[in-house]
Amino acid sequence: MKRLIVLDTETTGLDVNDGHRIIELGCVEIIDRNITSNRFHKYINPKRGIDEGAQSVHGISNEMLENKPEFRSIIDEFLLFIKNSTLVIHNAPFDLGFLSSEFIICGKDKNYFEQHHEILDTLTISRKQYPGKRNSLDALCSRLEVDNTDRNFHGALLDANLLANVYLKMTRGQTTLSMDEKEEHANLTEIEEEITGRDQIIIKADNDEIEAHNNYFKS
Repeated sequence: MKRLIVLDTETTGLDVNDGHRIIELGCVEIIDRNITSNRFHKYINPKRGIDEGAQSVHGISNEMLENKPEFRSIIDEFLLFIKNSTLVIHNAPFDLGFLSSEFIICGKDKNYFEQHHEILDTLTISRKQYPGKRNSLDALCSRLEVDNTDRNFHGALLDANLLANVYLKMTRGQTTLSMDEKEEHANLTEIEEEITGRDQIIIKADNDEIEAHNNYFKS
């Protein structure tokens, strides 16, 4: 069973080094290339103000977060949800940078993700697959015909769900190739077994044929 967790965050601002923090965390589960109904979604009180520019992107205000839990209150539930999974993230260094910062604040290992999870960065994948083209989430949705008409603002759970669909479409060819290779291998195995299982008919040469053969190589 291959378990993927598609993850996205929204934050108070763009630069974690300026003390900005996570205010929304959304995760969507994929098992064996099927999106399940299993979700993880939290709004988080960052205990600091939200930049005006960031708020214009995700539409989340400080007032909306006043009664929400701090990150330290949801970290154990989050870790349990992502356990034994590969993480799929668009522009992974951004989200992992913020998550690592939150882990430090909570007294956790900042290198937790690198040590416990394989990371698939869909921005890196898309740049290799579509060089020279725009590879934002909106651009990929348009290119791969993933419906994002409800995306008036960025949202962690909304974007994670869109990215899950984008990832599956973007990597569909790899899976088809893998399945074709398996089928070809299975067909070759069947042929080998059929040949091996056949009765072998051995025709022995008579004495005159053996003598003619020997005389040919002596001449």
